[in-house]
Amino acid sequence: MQSRSLRTVPSLADLLPFTPDPVVRNLKLRAVPVLSPVGRLALIFLGLALVVSLHRYFSFYTSNDQGIFNQVFWNNLHGHFFQSSLSSQLSTNVIHAGEVPTVYYHRLGQHFTPALLLWLPFYALWPSPALLLTLQVILATLAGLVLYVLARQRLSPQLSGWIVASYYGANAVIGPAVGNFYDACQLLLFVFGLLLGLEKRWDWLFWLGAALTLAVREDAGVVLVGIGAYLVLSKRDPVRGGLLAGLSLGYILVITGVVMPVFSADISRRFMIERFGQYVTTEDASTLAIVAAIARQPWQLLVELVTPVRGTVQYLLGHWLPLAFVPAIAPASWIMTGLPLLQIFLQQGTEALSINVRYATPVIPGLFYGAILWWSQRLARSATIVTPGEIVPTVSLPSRRFRRFWMGCIVLSLLFTLLANPHRSLYFLIPDSMQPWVYVSLPRQWHHVGQIRQVLAQIPPTASVSASRFLVPQLSGRRAVLQLPHLQVRDDHFQVVNVDYAIADFWNLAYQLEFSGARAKLAETLTVFEQAQQQGYALVAYADGVVLLQAGGVADPPAIATWETLRQDLRSRLAAWGKKES
Repeated sequence: MQSRSLRTVPSLADLLPFTPDPVVRNLKLRAVPVLSPVGRLALIFLGLALVVSLHRYFSFYTSNDQGIFNQVFWNNLHGHFFQSSLSSQLSTNVIHAGEVPTVYYHRLGQHFTPALLLWLPFYALWPSPALLLTLQVILATLAGLVLYVLARQRLSPQLSGWIVASYYGANAVIGPAVGNFYDACQLLLFVFGLLLGLEKRWDWLFWLGAALTLAVREDAGVVLVGIGAYLVLSKRDPVRGGLLAGLSLGYILVITGVVMPVFSADISRRFMIERFGQYVTTEDASTLAIVAAIARQPWQLLVELVTPVRGTVQYLLGHWLPLAFVPAIAPASWIMTGLPLLQIFLQQGTEALSINVRYATPVIPGLFYGAILWWSQRLARSATIVTPGEIVPTVSLPSRRFRRFWMGCIVLSLLFTLLANPHRSLYFLIPDSMQPWVYVSLPRQWHHVGQIRQVLAQIPPTASVSASRFLVPQLSGRRAVLQLPHLQVRDDHFQVVNVDYAIADFWNLAYQLEFSGARAKLAETLTVFEQAQQQGYALVAYADGVVLLQAGGVADPPAIATWETLRQDLRSRLAAWGKKES
């Protein structure tokens, strides 16, 4: 007789919820009513995020990345698919070899993003950076509604509503949604659609979601590898999981190792080295070479995973907080987010550990789907027949005490998001710095906006131009646009030419002189403008610190006098800071 003290050790498959209840699969899809609690949450998120995001754009707080995507869309619309002079500035040929940026540079060598073509018809109706920001917020909102339908396949309406409230209150959702447009904003909608196809056993939706996810960008497949690993390890669908993971890994290796190098050497000579260069000694490396180098250095791998300790812990807590820390104890969440988190933790620098930026997006699907699976496994189930042939699952809610704790977590997540001031989108509420005090009020900024627009109006829509960082997006709908300090570009005739105009917002640079980075950028921009005037650029307009130069133009004497006063003042202030630092 077997001893009672002997107990069976549970396997990983036993810990993972993987067998869908038969009644769950019979749940019919329904549109989310607009006036339902979830519908109201979605409308609130949509409205607030749109207001914040568009206000950030129209008050000149979007930056170079916004300009890059707008120029890519503008070039796509005019038949120059995925070309961008702004992206050319970031290429290895310009940064490392010192070449002149080109207007015909293909951005697919930096990021392979064919899914952007899906939205080109909408851009044709409203060719503006504001359309891209609007699209980004709409996609984030729709992803939340798909998440609700996904949760309803296993959970009650009330508990599904809590999941969606956590989504709309997540720092990792809000931060990227109100920032510059980014390609991964499509990811959540596509992956949640794939998971819905998995729950409904709709192969067409599952594989369509997988194909669209891979098309988002070259590294989006890491999310699918995590989902495939869950399907295999949980024994829920090992064949489908293995196929999904294998195809995704193969796609990543082929795109980054074969396709992207056709357009440029940026993936191996710049992006891989900048992110994972600590593992190799060469000046370039493929994805496969980086993976092999990491595998040969397990101790360095462990160090990179946990350092900086404080930043890593804060990052994980920030992701878990809106879901009341359930993903921290949900095995499925760990498996599905393992590879996306690994990709983040192994990168050099601290930007990847910021929960407000685009790097956080690939972690979200595994966190939320893992939480759904955890709740469906832990809570009691019952079934209620609503109409003949339709069976709706009803899952009990957690205790009132836990719901209060959960609500507190969502409120804290919103508070932390507000205080973080993602992408300076709330600059009029949150100072750039408390000590020293660096702040611009809403009336002052909008007065400055009026002055900027007066100067921008003097630049013809087809002229080539180089602009300071926050002016780039508003000027990016043209063939040749650069970010300062570059004043030369190689045109479609393969000739190196000077840009027609150069414009800089010295007021914006000057009010942040307390920061060393702003001082360096101001000094660089001042030097560029001083040299440009000596090389034939005429100062043709000035307003509130915004200076416009035109190649071969007719100088405006009053503008020159005002600019000279400002220039001397800025030089003296920079000199004073130099003495302090020395």
